[in-house]
Amino acid sequence: MANRHLSRSIVLQSLFEWDMTGHKSESVEDVLARNIAEFAPGLNDSTFMAELLKNVLAKQPELDLIIEKAAPAWPIDRISPVDRNVLRIGLFELLFGDRGEVPPKVAINEAIELAKTFGGENSGKFVNGVLGAVYKEIGEPGKDETSQSKDKRNQVIDPATLPLEQLGGAVVYAKKDSEIYLALVHDIFGHWTLSKGHIEEGENPEEGTIREIKEEMNADITIKEKLGENEYIASHPEKGKIRKHVIYFLAEAPFEPLELEEGKGGLDDARWFRAQEIVDLNIYDDILPLIARAITSLLKQK
Repeated sequence: MANRHLSRSIVLQSLFEWDMTGHKSESVEDVLARNIAEFAPGLNDSTFMAELLKNVLAKQPELDLIIEKAAPAWPIDRISPVDRNVLRIGLFELLFGDRGEVPPKVAINEAIELAKTFGGENSGKFVNGVLGAVYKEIGEPGKDETSQSKDKRNQVIDPATLPLEQLGGAVVYAKKDSEIYLALVHDIFGHWTLSKGHIEEGENPEEGTIREIKEEMNADITIKEKLGENEYIASHPEKGKIRKHVIYFLAEAPFEPLELEEGKGGLDDARWFRAQEIVDLNIYDDILPLIARAITSLLKQK
């Protein structure tokens, strides 16, 4: 059986050389061939390495946006060349790879091992934090399929001991020609979701939500009612585990063009949808009940 860890190491070496020589992608295949001949002449896994290298390079701009969203304190050019290319490999396999061949936990663990082997003293911890944050964001696919040690299973995290971040969000609607439209934002993980943001110190949840949605997609909202609350534990690449508490509202806005905040990390679109179009969209499971509750409330008002 092919040694996939060695194969990933050779792809990492090739990406590192590509990165350090000014992204000369036209010669990267030659770099890979040379590295295979030098470091693994008898390894019969060249197809896997070539495909992984090609796919990471094809997705590189998108992968870099995801890295910057998951590690906002670290612009991509400030991350060491080893770490950022380990993250590119790990993120590609986590988000776009064949999960039947490489389960999410395997993709993360392989990347951590590469970082520990080829990176600096804190590289493994940094890569673990970034990939862990992304894994949490996409809903931890395959979590229940991965066995854990008895000690791990018995560990209980008390949420009250974790740093708390307060956020506010809204199901934003507008009425036009007797139809209900909802405003959603699209993230770089491929999901349509609700606009939300951090509540600043001194703001109440309503004030913070109004400000954040105005900043994020240029919608002037009027809050109508509270829809519910959601709390979850997320991983931050520097802070570790944090507790995020989100209050969601139902809010009305004029049916006017949405403008996504320039340079908004993690989002790439904002758009109005008719209520009946929502069922065909890729939406996070924990967001769907809030949207359904909002639509039910709006239909009762007719």
